[in-house]
Formats: sequence, structure tokens, C-alpha cells
Amino acid sequence: MELDLRDRVVVVTGAARGIGAVIAQRFAVEGARVVACDLAFSTTADGEVADGEVADGAAQHPLDQVVCDVADPDSVRAAVAEIVRRHGTIDVLVNNAGINVEGTVAELDWERWKACFDVNVGGVFLMSQAVAPAMQRAGRGRILNAASFAAIVPSVGSAAYAASKSAVVQLTRVLASELGPWDITVNAYAPGMVPTAMNGFAEMPAVAQDRLLDTLSLRRWETPDDVANLLIFLASDQAAYITGALLDVSGGKLATQIPARAYGR
Repeated sequence: MELDLRDRVVVVTGAARGIGAVIAQRFAVEGARVVACDLAFSTTADGEVADGEVADGAAQHPLDQVVCDVADPDSVRAAVAEIVRRHGTIDVLVNNAGINVEGTVAELDWERWKACFDVNVGGVFLMSQAVAPAMQRAGRGRILNAASFAAIVPSVGSAAYAASKSAVVQLTRVLASELGPWDITVNAYAPGMVPTAMNGFAEMPAVAQDRLLDTLSLRRWETPDDVANLLIFLASDQAAYITGALLDVSGGKLATQIPARAYGR
């Protein structure tokens, strides 16, 4: 199956580092014209992408960059206008940008709760709203929204994050129907446990890591490439009839009550 993304204009938010950087690189390797959006871009590679996370051939595929604060309507409108000016259109939007806010409901203050929703939900809303006219003019498009396994099964202390990602899922479903008449598909994806600087999974004590890995049917940490593989497919013509869906890309997290039992047999 050929996933031909050559010359597609792909916008990835939160793409200066981590998972977003790898997603952007992978689309570039596929031949897409990638625009990386973030609050700022470092002039060095230090800390941008962890060892082993750079996609093969990425060095030969430089990315365009546009500074954008996805929680700021003026910044979003200006960034999207600049992208359309440079590239003529937008074929794919990956709403990857997000933040994690931890704390029990009793502990959380309003400002932290609001910040989580402003970025995780507001960013998806503003970016999708801004790119929709270009996609409607073209009569096609793909919008891919980062949800989380927390939108499926939340954790204690994750009220703000889980609620925001659940909102992303419902926003995705509404957008899918509203934009369907222009052949624009909108889907959400739910990664499980990708070690990042934000969650510190890989730096946890071995006992804590084992406890988390025991919840996975595929008992290994997820990689950014696992996420990117799904997004590349969803962005392709082969996924033209998939819309309004939440795709679980968590390695079978809690597919059964105790997945680890299979590894002890």
C-alpha cells in the first residue's frame, strides 16, 4: 500500500521538541512540505529530540518553522495566514501541542485548570477553525487531534488533563460532521505511555516502571514513531473513509484487566 504524501502541506503544532518534532520529521521523510509550529525554536539541537528519536533521513528534509501560540487567537490567525502565504494551502493539520497539569480536584486552582483547557482544547479549536477555510477551498483535508489514553481511562490526579483530552474527542466528532461536506476528515488519536520530559516515565525507579509496563499488552514503552506511523496513515488517501474516530495507539493498555499475566505463562 502506497501512502503518497509528496508535496502535501502538513502543519504540526508543538513541533519544536519531543513527540511533535518526531512527527514533523516523519512527515518530511514521506515527502510532505512540513511546517513546524511552536512557541519558540531553539538554535541548537540540545534537548530537542531524545537519542534514537530522529527519523531516518530527517537531516535531508528541512522543516519550515512558524512561531505560534495555539492558545492565542491572534497568534493562530497570523501563523495560519503566513503558512498559507508561503505554501498556498494546508492539507493536513496535526494538533499535537499540549500540556499536562496534575493535581487532585481539591488541590487544583482555577488558573492551572484554565491553562490546561486553553492549550489542550482551545488550541485544537483555534487551529482547526483557522485552517478550515483553506481546506474547504481545496475540497479536501485532514485534521488529526492529540487526545490521550487518559480520555479513555483517567488517573487519580489527572482531572484537568483527562477532562481536556475527553473534550478534544468530542470536539473531533463534531468537527468531523461539520467539515464532512468538504471531504475533510477529522480524527483523534490516543497514545498511551511515551516517555517524555513531561512525564518522566523512563527516569522512574525500576519498580515503578514495571508497574506501569504491566498494564500494557505490548509490554514496552511506546515510541514517537509508533504515534507517527498512525498519523501518516490517517493523513493519506488510504484513510479517506475514516472520520470522527478515536484511534487507540496505546499498545493495548488495559485491554484486559491484568495484561502482565500473559508474560508469566
